[in-house]
Amino acid sequence: MGFRAAVVVCSTSFLLGALFTHWIVDSLTLWKSPVTDQNLWTAASYYAILFKGPIQLHYLLASVVTIGATTILWSLRDGEAGNLMFDGGSIFLFATTIAMYSYSVIPNILTVFTSLPAHQANDVVPTDLRSTILELASNNLICSVALTGVLGLQAGRFWAENSTDDDEVELVDTDQRSKSPPLESGAESS
Repeated sequence: MGFRAAVVVCSTSFLLGALFTHWIVDSLTLWKSPVTDQNLWTAASYYAILFKGPIQLHYLLASVVTIGATTILWSLRDGEAGNLMFDGGSIFLFATTIAMYSYSVIPNILTVFTSLPAHQANDVVPTDLRSTILELASNNLICSVALTGVLGLQAGRFWAENSTDDDEVELVDTDQRSKSPPLESGAESS
């Protein structure tokens, strides 16, 4: 695996890990039926804490996104067929994740979760807050699937490149055997 592919895989894996931390609350809203107000308040509190977290973490995530996207674009610039197919798909999925986070997730967190209304754990969640929490959980899931697709495409690229290398080695071995002179019968017996 080349250096660029390793950077893409590492940055994508890091971002997936960051998204998987949201699973603590997203699982309460996406996979529990019925969705209770207590689960929704738990998710809202989590996103409020996330909003109030250290700004350095946000800069770290932005840096990892920039490094990953730049590296994929750099690989695409080579113009090789494998790069166009695998890295083109990776860029599409990576860009989809960036767009979803930029236009939906981050604005929702910045506007809705700056301050939560005073509440008890079993209070009824306002309708607009409920829909925002469910939308965030869905967007996190979509981004996780897209980034998993990036990893799948990079694995496919690695497999295709190694498969091509193995085929070339086999072709060279076959060519060398066909060009070598046959062994004489006297040489075989000794």
